[in-house]
Amino acid sequence: MTNKTLMDHLNWRYATKKMDPAKAVPQEKVDAIIEAIRMAPTSSGTQPFEMIVVTNPDVLAEIRKAAMDQAQITDGSHLLVFAAWDNYTDERIDAVTEANVAARGDLPMLNAYYDKLKQTYVPRDAEVNYAHAARQAYIALGIGLVAAAEQEVDSTPMEGFDPATVDEILGLKARGLRSVVLLPLGYRDSSADWLLPMKKVRKSVETLVSTVD
Repeated sequence: MTNKTLMDHLNWRYATKKMDPAKAVPQEKVDAIIEAIRMAPTSSGTQPFEMIVVTNPDVLAEIRKAAMDQAQITDGSHLLVFAAWDNYTDERIDAVTEANVAARGDLPMLNAYYDKLKQTYVPRDAEVNYAHAARQAYIALGIGLVAAAEQEVDSTPMEGFDPATVDEILGLKARGLRSVVLLPLGYRDSSADWLLPMKKVRKSVETLVSTVD
């Protein structure tokens, strides 16, 4: 790994359009990306999503069909599927409480905090709760994109897929999960990716940022 800054890595990465199917991402790099995703912050520390790592060629081919035939899904060596909880439940929040107690001790404030969370979240409409959980998955996605760049692994975040079909392929409904976003990992095909030579386009700081003094 070269001694690069964060900005170097962010300038290097792009939404890779053509990956080289002959180049697989080493497992240690995949593990580093997954660990960064695991460490991502989420609302109240709930981590209300799971990540499914798909490498089976037949399953990848089926997912590709449900994802507008985007070739990165099968040309990359690993596909990360971010799947959010379909709802908040007493049991799911209790598990978060138990994990906190195990790590930090049985503090009265912990139980009181998560009891309040249950009172607030559980009665809400399931779609409201799913949308909230999905937003937490997107925080983790952002961390994953940066981690992939730091590992010099190419990636492409994808919303262009049929979630219901992907859920069926992976059996997510029975697990109380709904697919949110896909992240293929692989290595760019420098000779065939039309986007690679193009200049990165972003808003200027002046256009993007305003300050309140």
